Amino acid sequence: MQDFVTRSQLLHHTPVAFVICNQIPPVGSSPSTMSFGEMSTLFHEFGHALQHMLTTVPYAGASGINNIEWDAIEMASQFMENWLFDWDTITAISGHYKTKQTLPRHMFQELLEAQYYFRASSMLYQLYLAALDMELHTSSDPWIEVKKRVADRFTVLKPLVEDCVPCTFNHIFGENAYAAGYYSYKWAEMMAQDAFEAFTEVGLQNRRKVFKIGRRYRNTVLSLGGGTSPQEVFRLFRGRNPSPDALLRSYGLE
Repeated sequence: MQDFVTRSQLLHHTPVAFVICNQIPPVGSSPSTMSFGEMSTLFHEFGHALQHMLTTVPYAGASGINNIEWDAIEMASQFMENWLFDWDTITAISGHYKTKQTLPRHMFQELLEAQYYFRASSMLYQLYLAALDMELHTSSDPWIEVKKRVADRFTVLKPLVEDCVPCTFNHIFGENAYAAGYYSYKWAEMMAQDAFEAFTEVGLQNRRKVFKIGRRYRNTVLSLGGGTSPQEVFRLFRGRNPSPDALLRSYGLE
């Protein structure tokens, strides 16, 4: 396969991306409906698809999500999850399959409140998994000793003696290729929350300004793929280096 096409050819090709998800199947006479968690997964994966479809890099090896450094591979996908907590977005995509009514406002408010439930504990657990991943790939100690050492640093309630988390850690031992790279989820989430705050700062109801920022986001994060350093891409979009402040605010920790 030739790895280079002209910019003109690239811009005139119809982009194709597949988003394949497993979701709740039909039950009896009830059709397949999507839970909020499944919608979050769909939006997440659609973020990856957008990077494929909107790339302007003329080299296949660096277009879309190809060649993006692992630190930022999940940025665009985690960015998309935020839109599910925007009222205008959720009312535009939700509806009861019988009544066609959108999600009630009080239920939406409960979703907003639920995202903060045990949120700090959730972050702590992800940090535990990231540290465990790195330790397992850099230490020659038995995995049980590594797990205990990492758990002592990152967990409040220590794992049970029977706990065998490393044995089911598919991200690093399966086919997901996140070995010694699981940390990238949290690092990319920091960048994603900072990027999304560019939209909330102007007000998500301000469609004119949101459109303007969205265009800049498209021309940087979604366009430049692996042809430009993620740090430089972020600076082009935000005008500065990423900060953890937005991530902490999204967890209710500031």
